Amino acid sequence: MLIKRKSIEAEGNHRSGPKAAALKKPGRKPKFAPVTLSELDGVRFLHFGTEWVQGAMRLRKPDAIELEYAQQMMAWMLFIDTPQHIVQLGLGTGALTKFCYRQFESAQVTTVELNPSVIAICESMFKLPQNDERLQVLEMDAMDFVDDTGNHGRFDAIQADLYDATARGPVLDSAEFYQACANCLTDEGILTVNLFGDHPSYARNLKAMRFAFEQVLCLPEVHEGNVVALAFKQKPELDFAALYEKAEQIKANTKLPAKSWVNGLKAACDPK
Repeated sequence: MLIKRKSIEAEGNHRSGPKAAALKKPGRKPKFAPVTLSELDGVRFLHFGTEWVQGAMRLRKPDAIELEYAQQMMAWMLFIDTPQHIVQLGLGTGALTKFCYRQFESAQVTTVELNPSVIAICESMFKLPQNDERLQVLEMDAMDFVDDTGNHGRFDAIQADLYDATARGPVLDSAEFYQACANCLTDEGILTVNLFGDHPSYARNLKAMRFAFEQVLCLPEVHEGNVVALAFKQKPELDFAALYEKAEQIKANTKLPAKSWVNGLKAACDPK
């Protein structure tokens, strides 16, 4: 049974809301909940001091994406064939970072993670590769990263999975954050975001995304309420016959269930 409680990280690191001004002090060090692990049936899980799962890795398939919502975060592959630069905001277990690094051999992959303990445990327990000429894992605040004007127009895809110990809604969820993400994308760029459908933050995030992006579509809810949203900087032409063909290619190349993504997009465009 999960017990709702205040999160150390939510109180110490959230950048909006009535407590933000009081919490933000010059030189303040971020506060983090403890990073913990569990294992079950050959799968290793990451937690932030609670039973909420922050990521997973199947021990026999360390480069595969184990969780369905994380697989859905790759749905931008339906629209972008050869990304040049992919950004991950929030490292988790490194599943998306590792997948993008292995799958797109000519792409730059940049991951932004605020908690140094998460980076360390991903290197030691989740087989995260070392930084090299294509991979860069940065220890910094995601808001600072997307606010950097030097990153404007640079990235084909941004994947945002920014949760604290409560795991009930993204830590960064303002219109300013999503506008900054849009600024960092190329004209055809796509942002995917892990949301929590059964929580007040869900509607707030969608409203903020729709302020910054021309179109936002949500895939069906999975797990215990995870909903992945795709935010398009430019509204795409949705040719579903072509998308199903592309989904077959993705499944053949990666084993990801891309047909279900197309089904979800189709349902989002024609809800009944």
